[in-house]
Amino acid sequence: MDVSWTVWVLTIVGLSTLIAVDFFIGRKPHDVSTKEAGIWTIVWIALAVLFGAGLAVVGESQASGEFFAGFITEKSLSVDNLFVFVLIMAKFAVPSQLQQRVLLIGVLIALVLRAIFIAAGAAVIANFSWVFYIFGAFLIYTAWKLIQEARADEEEDDFEENRLLKSIEHRFGVADKYHGTKLFIRQNGKRIMTPLMVVMLAIGMTDVLFAVDSIPAIFGLTQDPYIVFTANAFALMGLRQLYFLIGGLLKKLVHLSYGLSVILGFIGVKLVLHALHENGVHVPVVSIPFSLAVICGVLVITTITSLIASKKMAAAEAEKDAKAETAGPSDEESKSVNS
Repeated sequence: MDVSWTVWVLTIVGLSTLIAVDFFIGRKPHDVSTKEAGIWTIVWIALAVLFGAGLAVVGESQASGEFFAGFITEKSLSVDNLFVFVLIMAKFAVPSQLQQRVLLIGVLIALVLRAIFIAAGAAVIANFSWVFYIFGAFLIYTAWKLIQEARADEEEDDFEENRLLKSIEHRFGVADKYHGTKLFIRQNGKRIMTPLMVVMLAIGMTDVLFAVDSIPAIFGLTQDPYIVFTANAFALMGLRQLYFLIGGLLKKLVHLSYGLSVILGFIGVKLVLHALHENGVHVPVVSIPFSLAVICGVLVITTITSLIASKKMAAAEAEKDAKAETAGPSDEESKSVNS
C-alpha cells in the first residue's frame, strides 16, 4: 500500500486527537462503571471497523483484510496482557480511582514503544529478508512456551519486580502511600517517587516485553508499516476500557493461552513459508482471508471452551463447598470437643 506523507500525518493527527479525547474522559480519577467501559469499548471497536472498511472503500481491499487480521491478533494479545496488568494493580494495591490513569499512561507508553519497534522492524525487513526466518522461529518458540506455561497448572498469584525496577526504587526512594495523581513528592527535603510512579514504570517495562511478541506477529500478517501501526494503535486505544469491562471475565478465559499459542504458531509457520517463497522455494502461500478465518475461528473456539470449562469448575467448587458444609466434624474435631 502506497501511503503518502500527507496520509501519514493526517493519520497520526487523527489518532492523537482520539488519544486526547480518551485522556480528557479519564482526566479526573474515578471508579469506571461497567456501563461506561462497555460504551467506550464499543466506540473504539466501531472506529477500528470504520477505518478497516474505509480502506476497502478506497480500493485497498487487501490492506483492509490485513488490517482486520492484524487488529484482531493484536487485540487478542492485548487481552492476554491484561492478566499482567491485573497482577501489577494487585501487587501495588492501586486504588480503583487511579487505575484508569495508570492504564492510560501505560497505553501511551506502549504506543510510543511500538512505533519505535515498527520503524525498526520495517527497516530491517526492507534490507534483510532472512529476518522472516528469525521472526517465524521466535513466534513458534513463543507458542511452545505459552503451551508449556498453560500445562504447568501454576497460577501467577503475584507480580515480581525485576532488578531494574528494584534498583530504581532503591535509588530514588518510594513514599509509603499514594498521593493522588502525583508522581513525585518531597519528603524530609528529598524528592522521592510515589507508588503511582512505580506502577507506571512497571507497566512501561512490561509494555516492552509485549511489543517483542506482538510486532513479529503482525509483521507475519502484513509487511506494510502503515497497516502495522494503525492496527496496533486501534488495538491499544480501547485497552483501558476493556480492562474494566472484562476484569472479572479474565479468570474465566482459562484456555486463552492455548488459543494464543495456536495463533502465534500459525503466524510463525506463515512467516517461514513466506521467507521460503521469497527465496524461490515452491511452498504454499497462506492468504490473508485464510489467516483471518483461522485467527477468528481459534478465538471463538477458545472462548467457548474456556467458558464451558469455567462453568464446570465453578460447579465442582460449589459442590465441594456444599459437601463440606453438610459433612459432620472430623474424628479429631469430635475428640477435641468431647475432651
